[in-house]
Amino acid sequence: MSDYTIAVSWSGKDALADSDANKVISGGDFNTEFTAVQTAINSKADIASETLTGTPLAPTAASGTNTTQIATTAFVRAEIADRVYPVGAIFTTVTAYANSAAVVTAIGGTTWVAFGAGKVLVGLDSGDTDFDTVEETGGSKTDAHTLTTAEIPAHTHTLQLASTGTGSDYAESTGGGSELHTTSSTGGGGAHTHDIVQPYIVVYFWKRTA
Repeated sequence: MSDYTIAVSWSGKDALADSDANKVISGGDFNTEFTAVQTAINSKADIASETLTGTPLAPTAASGTNTTQIATTAFVRAEIADRVYPVGAIFTTVTAYANSAAVVTAIGGTTWVAFGAGKVLVGLDSGDTDFDTVEETGGSKTDAHTLTTAEIPAHTHTLQLASTGTGSDYAESTGGGSELHTTSSTGGGGAHTHDIVQPYIVVYFWKRTA
């Protein structure tokens, strides 16, 4: 859209001597001036119209502007990214973006880094030392632990003895005497290992850093 510029030097004509033929205003002078006016008007947007045509341009407002001025596409895109995904936000997606630049193109921002590979997200809990620091990590996919006696389920063993002996030894064993017998050993004392992975679904995490 062009601005109107005076085409005829009217003040210059006024400065000429009355005897100078160039001081005379001609129909051509008016035609030149009105043509320039018409060209400028035709290039302006019709503010009374509800629909703009072509590709009208406007200055892009600074981030955070909250006025009634026109919002350009550049301003809207930046504001959406800053409001929905401010610095420090986590973006979850199933789209395999190649790098930070690809994420910027998709949703805005300046810099993104891949985040949380192989991990689930847990809310911060200031009362639990395992979860009281942001971005603290921990846990494992399996639990390997050698059970202590206290951790073994309570149980008993049945020991059946058969005796065909006679004499005083047999009489003592069947007449209320006590005998101590030890069963054979079994088990290897290895670590107790089991899968502790919760049901999951894999996604991509990106964290905005700038």
